[in-house]
Parts: sequence; structure tokens; C-alpha cells
Amino acid sequence: MLVTNIFVMGRWERTHEALRKAALDLFTEYGYEATGTAQVAEHVGVSEMTLFRHFPTKESLIVADSFDPFMAEAVRVRPVGEPPMQALTEGVRAAWVELPEEAVAFLRRRLKIIAQTPALTGAIERSNGKTVMELANALVDRGVDDVWARIASSAVIAGLSTALLIWANTERCTLSEALESACDLLGGN
Repeated sequence: MLVTNIFVMGRWERTHEALRKAALDLFTEYGYEATGTAQVAEHVGVSEMTLFRHFPTKESLIVADSFDPFMAEAVRVRPVGEPPMQALTEGVRAAWVELPEEAVAFLRRRLKIIAQTPALTGAIERSNGKTVMELANALVDRGVDDVWARIASSAVIAGLSTALLIWANTERCTLSEALESACDLLGGN
């Protein structure tokens, strides 16, 4: 029997993940501002140049995430004729539904650092801008006008970002509950 769904991380992927994890650990322990990229690279046993091949800036070590393509694809495959806000909220909900526990814990730690570090405000806004464009492009692919696609995507990302930051900094609810509530509200439910 041929097994095709097993993903074995290569050297690049292992180094990339080790850098992200080390950065998160060091930023948590010493603070974002007090931790340099040289410390992160040294912690992993690679050069600072290698770190910058993986992450072009210090802020990208903590701000960059891999959820955008999954969310955009989940929006693209929603039923034809579904209203844009519903396609966005249901697509986002579907993309996040099966996030492993380890990824949830990593996300919470990452978002806590972002929320507590004013220097990362601009970086998260730029990152959210990229997410908005990916989701807007997914809506345009579904036939939604570009302007309305950007408006709807901006509203959803603003709402989700707020919900995620509240979730990360409180013990009020689980990630799933925060996302469900935000998607319900944004989708008009």
C-alpha cells in the first residue's frame, strides 16, 4: 500500500520551525525588545544569516503565520452564490476547525507577545493587510467586486484579530469558542 499523506520535514522546514520556536521561547522569557536575532540564531545553532534567509526581519519571527493560504482556499471552495460575509466567516471557521492543540498553545503564546509589544503593532497591521488581500482575492475569484471583497475581508480580519487577541490574553473561552462567536457575529448570526 502506498501512503502519500505523510509529510516528512526536510532540513529547511526543521530549521524554520526551530527558529520560530526558539524565538517564541526567548521572546517569552526575556521580552521581544530585549532579545536579538543573534540570540535566536545561536539558540538554534545556526548563523544569523541563516535566520534572515528564513525570516527577513525580527518581527517576522513572531508575526508571520501560515494560516492565510488555508483560509483563502476555504473561502474559494464555499458554495456558489453564498453571500460574501457568509463565505468569509464559514471559510475561516472551516480553516481553523481542526487546529492541533500544540498549534493552539503556540498561537496563544505568540499573540500574547504581540499584544504586549507596542513595537509589533505596525507589523501585525501589515500582516493583516496581506491576509485581507488573500481573502479578498478569494472572494474576487468567486465573482465578488474587488472593492466589496476588500471591505468584507477587512471587516472579518479586524473582528477576528480582536477576538484572537482577547482570547490570547484572557481565560474567558477556548480558541474554538472565540472563533465561533466572532464568526457568528460577523456573519450576522
